[in-house]
Amino acid sequence: MFPTEPGAVNKGFIAVLKNRGFMLLWIGQLVSQLADKVFFVLVIALLENYPAPAGLAQNSMYSTLMVAFTIPAILFGSAGGVFVDRFPKKLIMVGSDIVRGLLTLCIPLLPRDFLILLLLTFAISTVTQFFAPAEQAAIPLLVKKENLMTANALFSSTMMGALIVGFAIGEPILSFAKNSIGAEYGQEVIVAGLYVLSAGIMQPINFKDNVSFDNTQPVINPWADFKEGLRYLKKNRLVLNAMLQLTTLYCVFAALTVLAIRLAKEFGLQGKQFGFFLAAAGVGMVLGAAILGHEGDKLHRKPLSLIGFSIMALVLAVFSFTHNLLIAFALCTLLGIGAAFIGVPMQTLIQQQTPLTMHGKVFGFQNHAANIALSVPLAITGPITDALGLRVVLVVMSLVVVSVGVWTWQNTR
Repeated sequence: MFPTEPGAVNKGFIAVLKNRGFMLLWIGQLVSQLADKVFFVLVIALLENYPAPAGLAQNSMYSTLMVAFTIPAILFGSAGGVFVDRFPKKLIMVGSDIVRGLLTLCIPLLPRDFLILLLLTFAISTVTQFFAPAEQAAIPLLVKKENLMTANALFSSTMMGALIVGFAIGEPILSFAKNSIGAEYGQEVIVAGLYVLSAGIMQPINFKDNVSFDNTQPVINPWADFKEGLRYLKKNRLVLNAMLQLTTLYCVFAALTVLAIRLAKEFGLQGKQFGFFLAAAGVGMVLGAAILGHEGDKLHRKPLSLIGFSIMALVLAVFSFTHNLLIAFALCTLLGIGAAFIGVPMQTLIQQQTPLTMHGKVFGFQNHAANIALSVPLAITGPITDALGLRVVLVVMSLVVVSVGVWTWQNTR
């Protein structure tokens, strides 16, 4: 289950950074990721100016808005991939950015009604489900096979960086826009501008996907294409196991998002300071991705995912017995490195093993599985922790993580 071919020459980040098409894709997705995070901060901030509907409390408005933001990922995660196989990938990505920008500009033009804001948030999140699989399918079209792990390492590190930085700078960016452009529409203009900027950056990319509009193609049938993708995954054990490992990784991180609030209190921090633990894990993922990007040619013969799962399991087990804050931050960083050792090679493997005609279906299904894996633990981790206790949950997670790692490695080594 190795991400690079034996004997492949990997020149690290220099090789992919010299690739103009990949550079434009990388910068464009980084700007788009940043726009997504700032948009989320925007809609949360806007709720203060929207009256609560009858029978709905203010706190419930936040929860309802978050559901509207996340539910399209579960409903349409796979459907987006179906269109990726039928239409040019640049058209989908550039079009998605422009549509999201226009929808964002509609916010100050429409009445301040919570239902309208809810529908716009749902629509923008739905369009995002088309961007994600197209982006993953575009990487193998622009990068040589032997440089895929380096490319994915760069994408993973910047995506995590956008996650950390986006929420951190979202409020300052919106405050600046409000003061300099205008209080009525300045914030929406800056977010829409980020989406349009992303579209403009990716416009010059020349994809060799050989996809054209063909009237002889069968009518798009999302359900049939979804079943075709499932059949492919059942036949290709390498891809299926790689996806299972990525899904496990997403589940662990979603659960840790909930547990981090409890951990913050355990270490004497305020509950709202749980982000420090997630930021430390993000730094670890960036470091792990950097190691893989630079040393991929030396590491491709190693069982990277097994090493990653072992690191994560060890960290989760040790976490339940430490009471030192600095050690806790170090453990979170190590956890992030382990996660990178799973995520980057497995994403690379899926790209290498999946034929071009199946990219959209497979990446759409992966996007769907990832969104479910990120949502379900958020709902069940809290009650389980209340019932069993934090230490028991961490130890059980450690056992599950190492079991999945060993099982998938034995199936595919």
